[in-house]
Amino acid sequence: MPVVMAFSGNDPTGGAGILADSEAVASMGCRLAPVITTLTVQDTINVISCLPVESALVVEQARAVLEDMPIRAFKLGMLGSVENVEVVHTLLRDYPDIPVVLDPVLIAGGGAPLANEELQQAMISLLFPLTTLLTPNSHEARLLAPEADSLDACAHELEGYGCEFVLMTGTHESTPMVENILYTNRRRLDSWRWER
Repeated sequence: MPVVMAFSGNDPTGGAGILADSEAVASMGCRLAPVITTLTVQDTINVISCLPVESALVVEQARAVLEDMPIRAFKLGMLGSVENVEVVHTLLRDYPDIPVVLDPVLIAGGGAPLANEELQQAMISLLFPLTTLLTPNSHEARLLAPEADSLDACAHELEGYGCEFVLMTGTHESTPMVENILYTNRRRLDSWRWER
């Protein structure tokens, strides 16, 4: 069974973070190797507080598994601190042939900010160039590409940071239809639509 290593936060409600990653990975016939990066206090509406895991412990969790079993993909979620971004960057550089999916978790569903400007810039400069698939929602895309005047332009700007593909998720838009759009080479490659 293929193993996916996920770096993410722990959501005690089970609705997001590492537990949601585990369910998503299992639904694809894979097994998750979870590396906890952040502990959160939250309910089903919003995040109340976050405590990043010490970066040395993040590395120890990951290295123990990486030295024991083959990893087929990396999934990055809430990293919690610039230091965690830096150590994940170092780890990913040691495994350049393994694809990386990055969900740039910037805002909680209830609106609480989860990444300050310094953390966002660290992700852009250190992780985006190593990313195979970036999966921002439309709000995150606008935060990461503030000069862009449309979601298409946001995707193009995000690709410019080095991501191979951008999958823009439209669940945060207030439209009757949800549309997720996959971009590469500054064009729409595919899209999926369904009623909200």
